[in-house]
Amino acid sequence: MSERRLQFDVVVVGGGTAGVAAAIGAATVGMRTLLIEKNPYFGGAVTHSSVLTFCGFFAQQEPIEQVVGGVGQQLLDNLGKLGIYAGPYRSPRTGNVIVLLDAEATKYALDKTVQDSDVTPRLHCQVIGASVAQNGIREIECYDHNGRFRVEAKAFVDASGEADLSALAGAEVRFGDDEGRVQAGTLVMRIGGVAADADLNRNLFTKAVLEAKRDGEPYLTKQKGMVLRLPGSNDVLAMFADEAVDGLDSASLTEAEMSARRQSWAYLNLFRRVIPGFEHAFLSQTGPSIGIRETRHVLGEYTLRGEDALSGAKQEDGVARGGWPVEIHKPGVPAEYQHIRDKSFYDIPLRALKVRGLDNLWCAGRIISCDPIAFASARVMGTAFATGHAAGVAAAHYAAMKRVDVTSVRAELVRQGAFV
Repeated sequence: MSERRLQFDVVVVGGGTAGVAAAIGAATVGMRTLLIEKNPYFGGAVTHSSVLTFCGFFAQQEPIEQVVGGVGQQLLDNLGKLGIYAGPYRSPRTGNVIVLLDAEATKYALDKTVQDSDVTPRLHCQVIGASVAQNGIREIECYDHNGRFRVEAKAFVDASGEADLSALAGAEVRFGDDEGRVQAGTLVMRIGGVAADADLNRNLFTKAVLEAKRDGEPYLTKQKGMVLRLPGSNDVLAMFADEAVDGLDSASLTEAEMSARRQSWAYLNLFRRVIPGFEHAFLSQTGPSIGIRETRHVLGEYTLRGEDALSGAKQEDGVARGGWPVEIHKPGVPAEYQHIRDKSFYDIPLRALKVRGLDNLWCAGRIISCDPIAFASARVMGTAFATGHAAGVAAAHYAAMKRVDVTSVRAELVRQGAFV
């Protein structure tokens, strides 16, 4: 069998929200763009971990301000055409502004958003190697069930969620915070059979879990979790099953996945017993994969700092906006929040997306160059649309001209409907 070889201008690794935005951004500039995703669908955590909420599209202030547009807005428009999205939802308890989703509609809307562009998609494809020469990635090695093949390109975007491409190419990366600690992973539960008039007041669930834990019931970690009714059904999304997990290590992932599924059944049985309206509830889905919030971070030409995020700092080379508060998850305890000044937004500079030491590699999504506090805000999927879009446009400009001018990148992002 002859070796398979492909050639593109821009290659994007990872088909989550950041990767989809990066690929469409690059293709809209006019570059031949390949989008590689290991799963059978796009979306990353939203579709593969059932995190059916987009955080970060809107700042938390009143009146609500949208801070992410561009490719992200294209997806919202497609969700609207499917009857899923009619506007943001503000939590009456936290004040957070989110977009509620349906898993199958989101998969289909992502497909349509990609297909409406000139992107070449490759699902079921894993990147396993990278060849570097003269301070840049020359080609990557990929694997599917037909074997290995190579892809050559002029520029690359790492939107893998785990900084896989950056690590394979020898870039500087950091695991977790400065001491190697990562935020907790959570296995999302989708619960069916819940009465339409069931009261989803968080205090009911907190009281039930606290009493069960006092009575010695095992396999319950978090007492305060998110409970939301999903659009288009009476199904409930519940986030309680936390795990301390190394998302890079198969042994750790195996232990966490099995433990979290055991937790999910324990929570379900408790809710059936004590929460009115849950008497006939059933577990319609977990995951499929545990939701990993944090593994590797790329070291870029600038490290976005917690002070930048919390002060709402504006940057001359800002190419994306972060409007989600700092949200830190530790196993088994409620999320810790810190709010952006005036509950507004901050700028994310292009330098934080540029991978240090490799001329033709940009990063996007939760792996961008930031300290632990800034990460706790910038990691969310709405913001990932914005950083991905910017990284894709920057990579396209490099592929076309062997240089990147931030003023031109900003202008192109605006032309494509992004907010900068």
